[in-house]
Parts: sequence; C-alpha cells; structure tokens
Amino acid sequence: MDVLKEVIKAEWRIKQHIRKTPLEFSPYLSRITDSRVFLKLENIQVTNSFKVRGAFNKLIYLKNQGIHSNIITASTGNHGLAVAYALDKLGLGGTIYLPLTVKTNKVESLKEYNVNIEFYGHDCLQTELYAKKKAKEKKAHYVSPYNDIHIIAGQGTIAREIETQETNIDCVFVPVGGGGLISGIAGYLKENKKTKNTSIFGCQPKNSPVMSKSVEAGKIIDYDVSPTISDASAGGIEKGSITFDFCSKYVDDFIIVSEEEIKEAIEIIYNKHFMIAEGAGVLSLASFLKEQEKFANKTVVLVISGGKLPKEVLAEIICKKEKEKIFVNPLDSLRQP
Repeated sequence: MDVLKEVIKAEWRIKQHIRKTPLEFSPYLSRITDSRVFLKLENIQVTNSFKVRGAFNKLIYLKNQGIHSNIITASTGNHGLAVAYALDKLGLGGTIYLPLTVKTNKVESLKEYNVNIEFYGHDCLQTELYAKKKAKEKKAHYVSPYNDIHIIAGQGTIAREIETQETNIDCVFVPVGGGGLISGIAGYLKENKKTKNTSIFGCQPKNSPVMSKSVEAGKIIDYDVSPTISDASAGGIEKGSITFDFCSKYVDDFIIVSEEEIKEAIEIIYNKHFMIAEGAGVLSLASFLKEQEKFANKTVVLVISGGKLPKEVLAEIICKKEKEKIFVNPLDSLRQP
C-alpha cells in the first residue's frame, strides 16, 4: 500500500468537509524546554477530534462505490461521533457500537445525530470484534476505527498540513491507540523525500501501552490494561491490524507516560494555551515533557488529537492544582498584631 499516494487522494476527497487546523507556536513550552515547540490543534477540528478526517475519507469512498446505508462501526466515542457527523453530512445511514465504559459526554454528543447506537463490551477491542461480527451477519459494511487504509490515509492528511505550515521539523509526537493516526502521519512523512528524516514518536499511557508492547514483542499481543484518563487511546488491537506493520516500520520510538504526567499536560494546555484537550489528546505533550532534554534546540510538533474532556475531570485536575498552592491573604500584612 502506497501511504503517500493514499494520503494525497484523501486530501482531495475530504478538504471541503474538514478544518485545516492551526499549527500554533508555544512560547511557554519553547522557553521551558529550550526547543521550538508547535501544537497541531486537532482538538479544535470538526467534532473536536482528528477522527473526522478518516471517517469522511472512508465514507466518501464507500458512497462513490454506490453504498448509501447499512454501515456499521465501533468506537470509544471520537470515531463514533466522527462517523455520525460524516454520515449525516453525506446523507448515509448506519449503526455505531460503543463499549459500556464510554464517557457520558461522548454518548450525548452522538445523540445529536440521526444514527443508531448500540452498546457492547467493556473494552474497545471487544466492541470492535462484536461490531465486525454483526456487520458480517447483516452483510453490512464495517468501518474500522483504525484498521483500514482509507481511515489511515484520512488521518495522514494532518501530516500534509504540517508540511505546508512549518519547514525543517525535527520530530513529531503522536498519540497512539489502535495506531491509525500515527500510521497515516508517519507513513506520509517517512515516504516523503522532503520529510523522510523527521523522527516520529508514538505516545501511550502506562495503563494501556498495547501498541508499543506489541511492537516490542514483534507481534500483536494481548496485554492487561488498566483504566486511564486517556480513554480514547485505551484497549487492545485487532489481530492482523495493518497499523501494527506501519508502526513497526515507521515509528522511531515509543514514550510511555503516567496518569499524573497526562493530567499535568492537560493543566498546561488549559493554563498556558487557554484550551481544553482530553487525556489522549495530550499524550504527545506529556511524552515530550518527560524526555525534553533529548530535544533541546529541536523543532518539535506535538499533535493534540482531541478535545472532549468531561468538565468534572477538568475541574478535578484544576482544583487539585489550586489546592496544592499555598494561599496567602494580602490583608494579613495590614492587620495589627
């Protein structure tokens, strides 16, 4: 599969339906790390996630093949919302399967669209396998969240944009779950003569590092995962997924971060860039900060992949940080002893 050509075709298919997101320079992060740091803001993409790129590319492809209904997908929320949005805009019909553990705010967002919603399983991989089974039984068309060249190519259009927004980039940090996003970005950059020397770093939570552990093992493995604030990147990987091969070939290294490091990154995005990013969305920032010394004097791009952070989670993080500060009442100095 020629990732470079597929990404270029995807760009033409989807450009009228998506936002060309900003590549924003971060003075704060650049100063504290002695690097030139840019944020690729997919948290302000249509549906607040990069997922809409792959969804439109796949669904437009299917529509061009004469398929207008009977479409099934599975998702932890972001891919599902992207598919729901694209189905609505393209006048197509389908069903979205969600794990029982999906965040309430993501379910509420899905209900805004005329799409069928079903629930199954406690893990994204369980849900995906069940949805694939249902698609086969119903002779429907299954749209994978990541294991599909059209999905991968759609996500890879981020790299096309980055290439035109900033030259001479040394490294790109990308959140990783099933691997669709990093497969598209890394595949495009590494196969492009102008950017082939750009280093690509995959970023995962310590509580669910399935792709990095699989690449390390040389095959897709079952790995016990724990709950994580990075829920959009959590869970297992479908056996035989093409993203494993892409990650093995194109990703230079993986960086694993703790829950506290992810929360710290959320707080930085909120306080220094006045934006909201979800747990998976800041894996890139958390990973970069963890190993920042290695990237001094480098030009760095951090992909901020999504912005659906529940308000109670944000409140908990911010309030905890405020409580850690020592409050001094300015009136105390005016009071007589």
